[in-house]
Amino acid sequence: MTINLTKIYSPNFSLKKRRKNKIKFVVFHYTGMKSEKSAISRLTKIQSEVSSHYFIRKNGEIILMVPELYIAWHAGVSSWRNYNSLNINSIGIEISNPGHKFGYVNFTKKQIKSLIKLSKFLIYKYKIKKNNILGHSDIAPDRKLDPGEKFPWELLFKNKIGFWHQLDKKKLKLLRNNNVSTKNNELSKKKLKKIGYPSSSKFLKSQLKFDKFLIKAFQRRFRPALVNGKIDQECMLIINKLEKKSNNN
Repeated sequence: MTINLTKIYSPNFSLKKRRKNKIKFVVFHYTGMKSEKSAISRLTKIQSEVSSHYFIRKNGEIILMVPELYIAWHAGVSSWRNYNSLNINSIGIEISNPGHKFGYVNFTKKQIKSLIKLSKFLIYKYKIKKNNILGHSDIAPDRKLDPGEKFPWELLFKNKIGFWHQLDKKKLKLLRNNNVSTKNNELSKKKLKKIGYPSSSKFLKSQLKFDKFLIKAFQRRFRPALVNGKIDQECMLIINKLEKKSNNN
């Protein structure tokens, strides 16, 4: 498979090359800036100290910013399962979108088409596991919202990218907003951590506050129709399914 690329290099990366087998994750982001031009400028400006390996424009054009074997600075303080500081082990893909702060919009069809092609290329090249295709909010739920609830995780799964619960939508909707017991609420939070989500925050002193961010991150990805930070029966069923799938992978 060949990927057509434009090259706009960023100076923001670690100079030491990593081995190919170090790359275990792909992390999706939205740019969260007013314009595409300002996003590219920030990712390639040395003073910003941020970057990504790839950038996908609204028209679907893929830009290479940092070669894959160098560590780009896209994930920040982050964790998933037994991995911390995921910059070291991941490839970051920024997708042009103003995000929640500047008028969050649907990703374009051309962007998604390019993302699917690029993701498949990276998954094959680095043998990335389904459970290791992540969003920024998955690995940093206390800080980040991206790629957000408009990101087409289910469509990506249908294209063999990432993981999904595959539960019946009509049956799930009947369980929405139905309360769960305190015991099941705590058990669900523990299962989220078994799936891979972080267990605590380096920035928030309150565990309860962190847990709300954690649940919202899960909802943005797996129950985007309602993001409220509360585990209901619909969430519980999805979490149970995902935990079983993650244990089998």
